Amino acid sequence: MFAVHLLSFYFSKLQEDQVKKVDRFLYAMRLSDDQLKDISARFRMEMEKGLSRESNATAAVKMLPTHVRSIPEGSEKGEFLALDLGGSKFKVLRVDVSADGKKKVHMESETYPIPGEILNGRGADLFNHVAMSLKAFMEKHKISERKTPLGFTFSFPCAQSKIDEDVDVDVLALVNDTVGAMMTCGYDDQQCEVGVIIGTGTNACYMEEMRHIDLVEGDEGRMCINTEWGAFGDDGALDDFITDFDREIDAASINPGKQLFEKMVSGMYLGELVRLILLKMAKKGLLFQGRITNALRTQGKFLTKHVCLIEEYKDGLKNTRQILRDLGLHPTADDCIAVQHVCTIVSFRSANLCAAALAAILNRIRENKKLKSLRTTVGVDGTVYRTHPQYAKRLHKVVRRLVPDCYVRFVLSESGSGKGAAMVTAVAQRRASQRKEIDDTLASFRLSLEQLQKVRDKMKVELERGLRKDSHGSASVKMLPTYVYRTPDGTESGNYLALDLGGTNFRVLLVKIRSGLRKSVRMYNKIYAIPLEIMQGTGEELFDHIVQCISDFLDYMGMKNTCFPLGFTFSFPCRQTGIDKGSLVNWTKGFKATDCVGHDVVDMLREAIKRRNDFDLDIVAVVNDTVGTMMTCAYEDPNCEIGLIAGTGSNVCYMEEMCNIETVEGDEGQMCVNTEWGGFGGNDNIEDIRTKYDHEVDTGSLNVGQQRFEKMTSGMYLGEIVRQILIDLTKRGLLFRGRITEPLKTRGIFETKFLSQIESDRLALLQVRAILQHLGLDSTCDDSIIVKEVCGAVSRRAAQLCGAGMAAVVDKIRENRRLDHLHITVGVDGTLYKLHPHFSGILKETVKELAPDCTVDFVLSEDGSGKGAALITAVARSSQNKT
Repeated sequence: MFAVHLLSFYFSKLQEDQVKKVDRFLYAMRLSDDQLKDISARFRMEMEKGLSRESNATAAVKMLPTHVRSIPEGSEKGEFLALDLGGSKFKVLRVDVSADGKKKVHMESETYPIPGEILNGRGADLFNHVAMSLKAFMEKHKISERKTPLGFTFSFPCAQSKIDEDVDVDVLALVNDTVGAMMTCGYDDQQCEVGVIIGTGTNACYMEEMRHIDLVEGDEGRMCINTEWGAFGDDGALDDFITDFDREIDAASINPGKQLFEKMVSGMYLGELVRLILLKMAKKGLLFQGRITNALRTQGKFLTKHVCLIEEYKDGLKNTRQILRDLGLHPTADDCIAVQHVCTIVSFRSANLCAAALAAILNRIRENKKLKSLRTTVGVDGTVYRTHPQYAKRLHKVVRRLVPDCYVRFVLSESGSGKGAAMVTAVAQRRASQRKEIDDTLASFRLSLEQLQKVRDKMKVELERGLRKDSHGSASVKMLPTYVYRTPDGTESGNYLALDLGGTNFRVLLVKIRSGLRKSVRMYNKIYAIPLEIMQGTGEELFDHIVQCISDFLDYMGMKNTCFPLGFTFSFPCRQTGIDKGSLVNWTKGFKATDCVGHDVVDMLREAIKRRNDFDLDIVAVVNDTVGTMMTCAYEDPNCEIGLIAGTGSNVCYMEEMCNIETVEGDEGQMCVNTEWGGFGGNDNIEDIRTKYDHEVDTGSLNVGQQRFEKMTSGMYLGEIVRQILIDLTKRGLLFRGRITEPLKTRGIFETKFLSQIESDRLALLQVRAILQHLGLDSTCDDSIIVKEVCGAVSRRAAQLCGAGMAAVVDKIRENRRLDHLHITVGVDGTLYKLHPHFSGILKETVKELAPDCTVDFVLSEDGSGKGAALITAVARSSQNKT
């Protein structure tokens, strides 16, 4: 028993001595974690150089765009052909992809040899041979009668400019084998966004943000990048890690100085690396008692498959002895142990180097997504990864050590080159089909110049019909007189109270106006909420609530005993018969209080003040917020004669010639007309540009059939239009994998503020996804792009329609004044104009195009509803005092 233990100890000591001997000889190949982190950082820098347009030409790691924009999402279906060309033979596959809830892939394939004279001959002969073989396959499988999409796996570096560059139109995808591996795994695991090949060659691909890829136009979404990482180090970046053995391998290769990383990692070179090391050790007398055979001297005699056999768990040493004997050697037990350890160091270095480069990719993806920790899947293929008994485990372990913030699942790719090509083709076909359907859906929102000109002309007709006594009753644009006869001239002064009712919040303001050299406007205000039950209750309850808020404000300011002149901003359609007399035409913006329509709002306010009976006010003017906006801007800019609201609602007012306003007595001077253009279209004259989504929004509104133009242009409705489109696209399987969530079914869930946020140029798609997730919508990158596109189409149309309406107004003023050219200012207010990143620009661009004889400046209003109401009250008081 003691002898057995002694023998075991002796053998263990023998092993340890041999391992130490090899470790000393190959110390440069044994890499620490710090060294691997250094290599990872260097690879990260090389990636960035390859992605940049300025440095790509000189970058060793080329970071080639593949034009693969999406991984499979599971809805792909159809029959596809795949052609896998990557060596001395090629494979043709027929791939049936089913998406009927089973997600099945059925494949049939045949392999065709490439004769040596063709392989080394002209390119045309090679592709003719491939084409003839493909034709034979199609005939055999009875698929030659119909066009079948084909994916072509071409496992060599390619700079692509399109996914089907330089091939027949039926070839939907030209695919690298690394991309094929990622796509194959991505079909079963949609978290797969990295592909790695470790076989005869080595490479990696991953999904990169488009905004970082300088070589491709566009910033939206992601694209798969083929890193071609085999060339890492070609520019000297790895010189201090390259050993003499690596240099010898490189010098003897067919491409000296190229693919240096690949020569340290891939199966094409690992066996040769081991042979060179064994030869050197034998020459130094460290192996085989210094004996060297011709076989050991011969390049290519020691293969990577031998490395795999030598490192087997149970039979490794037995395999080692046989392999060495086949080389004509007579190894001792020490030799076998030493050779096995050489193989371990060489293959472990390969796994370490791959892990370092992969760690850089994973960290980049995590940072791109702005995540503290990343959960992702890597699809892997290649003979070294598949057949080496310990390679995969080593790679996984080192990756997890280098990137502890990344939880990585490794999945072995099945038929990556063939199935992957079919998957890329399936995704390309799905995207093309989806693209057409989405384009067709949004086409009705893309208005041509001719359509916008028609809207302008129709608006102009309605403006004139609203002014005429004989057609005013049937006009959709009511052109309501405001009894505001002039804009401020700077002489206004005094203290005024202003009320601002135009939405779910109500404001009470004290406005102090000073004239002369110290001309100024100072404001003090308090905001009060209007509960939904009061918005949709009785008129008496609404006005009692308003008066209660006024009473609270006067208490707050300590001014209850002062009878202030008051301007009442009432931002709803009113038919005025005087500056302080206005009957409500109809409610908008979600209000539905009873016993108000047709009643004078000033009288209702006065009656509520009497019921309260603890303060008194002099109500001088009832004011529309659009008029207040114009007056506020006119106080600073005398050229301002138009007011525009582009917010929750949409409206315009402007200074019209009295002689044109047939609904009011008098022909001299001007009066501000409140167009109430939100009602445009009420007589069906814009039905040609209304979509089915506009009709659905209208049907679900509180005022069906009314305010049609406002429902296409205002902030209250744009989000709802988007929601209706998203529901339709989801039902058709074009969004959110066809799953309609409960939040998406909820009316009003998609607020217009989300359009402004989603369309922000500064907002990455990750943040768009975060907004959608907040709404309960689990979106992919592709979904986020589509949602952003839908938002853009809806808001662009809204801005263009407002621009067409504004063009009608400014052109009418120019014609009124018989001018060849008009220069005028528009005062603007409203959250849509202020907060949406593109609305104002599109509006201005449209006005410029549709009213070429007018120069129109747009000035943002500073609190038109409050300050404007006080200025109107001051102007009215001034006019009353003069009379």
